[in-house]
Amino acid sequence: MDTSHPKRRPKLFSMIREFHLADWFTLANAISGVGSLFATISYIQTHEVVHIYYACALVVAAFAFDVLDGRVARWRHESSPLGRELDSLADVISFGVAPAVIAYGCGMQGLWDRIVLGYFVACGVSRLARFNVTADALSEGTGKVKYFEGTPIPSSLLLVFVMWVAAAIGAIGPGVWGGNVKFLGYTLHPLVLLFALSGSLMISRLRIPKF
Repeated sequence: MDTSHPKRRPKLFSMIREFHLADWFTLANAISGVGSLFATISYIQTHEVVHIYYACALVVAAFAFDVLDGRVARWRHESSPLGRELDSLADVISFGVAPAVIAYGCGMQGLWDRIVLGYFVACGVSRLARFNVTADALSEGTGKVKYFEGTPIPSSLLLVFVMWVAAAIGAIGPGVWGGNVKFLGYTLHPLVLLFALSGSLMISRLRIPKF
């Protein structure tokens, strides 16, 4: 016979009940990012370029959900530390890891390419962490951030567009756009330097107005 007190029993889906409407859009952002990863893996397995199109399109979908979650939160006047952390984690997947993996799938697979792509993701993670810990100070007590320090991580959407164009003209795989060079015996594709630039701008002190 179970004599445990009812209040001590774990409640099924208790965490889900804490989600606001905006948080579901944030989760859709994360799911889109994961879908982009799967699509890129499918391209690596099949070499069917349509999967790169899917991968890029899903990053665009993630961006749409990222915009919507903020608007829904403001519309319903609902925000929480949980929502902010969810947003950052989703952005790491969709605008950090997914673009880096798409680049790898498109042919940037040399050792130096991997180092640069790792740097890009690390910059994105650092950029989001810095924003989370400085958001209150940047808002000056108003609750609204007036500017970003460093470019926001969704700016990687520009890199995704570049890779979509490269795929459309057949400049991926062994013939990746810009060719490759050997540096200290290892391969570097110059196109990957766009990721180095993007990552560096994310962790810069450049002030970007928030509209």
